[in-house]
Amino acid sequence: MADGPPEAIDDEVAPAPPESSFNRRRSIIGGIVALVFLVIVFARVIPQVGDYQAAFDALADLRATDLLVLVGALIVYLLLYGLPYLVAAPGIRFSESEIVNNSRFVIGNGIPGGGALGLAVGYAQLTFYRVTPTAATAAIGATGVWASFVTLTLPITGVAALALAGQSIDALLIPALAGLAVLVTLLVLFGLILRSEANAERIGAWADRIVGSVLSRFRPGTEPNLAASVLKLRHDIVGLVSRRWLAITLANFSVSLGQFGILAVALRLVSADSYSILIVYGAWAISQLGILLPVTPGGLGTVDAAMIGLLTANGVDEGDATAAALLWRATYYFPQILIGLGAIFVWRWQVAKQRRAQGTAAE
Repeated sequence: MADGPPEAIDDEVAPAPPESSFNRRRSIIGGIVALVFLVIVFARVIPQVGDYQAAFDALADLRATDLLVLVGALIVYLLLYGLPYLVAAPGIRFSESEIVNNSRFVIGNGIPGGGALGLAVGYAQLTFYRVTPTAATAAIGATGVWASFVTLTLPITGVAALALAGQSIDALLIPALAGLAVLVTLLVLFGLILRSEANAERIGAWADRIVGSVLSRFRPGTEPNLAASVLKLRHDIVGLVSRRWLAITLANFSVSLGQFGILAVALRLVSADSYSILIVYGAWAISQLGILLPVTPGGLGTVDAAMIGLLTANGVDEGDATAAALLWRATYYFPQILIGLGAIFVWRWQVAKQRRAQGTAAE
């Protein structure tokens, strides 16, 4: 990505940990809004594009061996889920990377508005696992940026997959081209930011002017400080990204493909028909745009409804599409919430154990 050797960063001056701006009142309100939204989606929207009764009939026919296959797909996905921090945080063990990423999953996907809290917990975990403060900040920043790029890239690849499968993409072509233009623009800007600090300052000042002009119409007197954020991001991640951008890219895409694998397996188990893998991937990839809607954590409901609608619009039986989407969600999302809670518990137990050992040694 960036040219030239990584810039030296003094590890003796530890960067400030990510601030947790978690607001309990806002989270409660967000939870209520999300709950109402989920009821509307699952009770009103999905029945219009899917078929619950046919789905439940298909799910009732699953055998014990089918469930074992799903568990196998889940295990593969969970193993891939530990890769991002393993490649981004030097010195961390695979089991520790799994704890960090699954902890962030449960906070970011289980708590409305929990993203900031997840950053703070991730930083605390990484530094506990012997990652230097500078390296921890870089790992969190890089994995967060790359996850966003992957989310923006998937729908574009999904449209391409539908086109390769011979499906009509007339309604999707203009949005896909617009999304591609946005992605390319962001990648170019990101590359320029990494290339030099002067570029970062110019791009940050440009962003301040644009955002400031918009905010002034709604909140006069509000002045953004995006230039400082852009410079901090560059300072935090430039060394890591220049060395490991390819590994970070492959790790983040692997996680997404592992999640798609669960859907492909689920659809194969609930359906007697054989559907093109390109159609299944296209529907799944485009539906990931629902993650960007902040109404529910992890795109719960929005992704599901979009996926079912896209599957049925491209020839998948309504019952099969609904059953596969429900099984996909039940296989990866809810078990990973429990695994994430377990990861936090293990980390807290490890912290307590270390403190006890240090207290005994000091006596």
